[in-house]
Amino acid sequence: MSQISRRSLLTLAAAALTLMDHAAIAASLSIPSGKTILKVGGSITEHNAGDEAIFDLAMLEALGTARFATATPWTDSRATWEGVPLVTLMTAVGASGKTIRATALNDYVVDVPLVGLAEDGAILAFRRDGQLMPISDKGPLFILYPFDDETRLQNQSFYMRCAWQVARLDII
Repeated sequence: MSQISRRSLLTLAAAALTLMDHAAIAASLSIPSGKTILKVGGSITEHNAGDEAIFDLAMLEALGTARFATATPWTDSRATWEGVPLVTLMTAVGASGKTIRATALNDYVVDVPLVGLAEDGAILAFRRDGQLMPISDKGPLFILYPFDDETRLQNQSFYMRCAWQVARLDII
């Protein structure tokens, strides 16, 4: 084999490895097969739809879920909530910023600090007492904290971070 063909072969092999690395990263976020219920944009490194990451319910569930029972100021009684931990979702999309700006279906907007998501136990809930939440009852997604687990979470600064009917998250 000549020197030129060896060099060409090595260049081709290096290019193939680079493409495989990029394909593996892109494959980390598949394309939703069901109805898209969440769009994530802003300062993220993982995309599956242009400059956004979009998710259906199955994709959110596949990230892993957390569950806790708590009462909220917006519900009549204590319920068991299940959803993807916000810190897990932020890791999956490669979020880099200071704030999650959540926008609800009715255009309500709330800012949630990225710092403290894991310690505070924040989730993007999609089930209440084992049932998917319809739009008419705070669904499909609801940002919640385990208020009953820690009294420090039972104050206005945490309540203000909660939003239901969440449709979009932008990392800023």
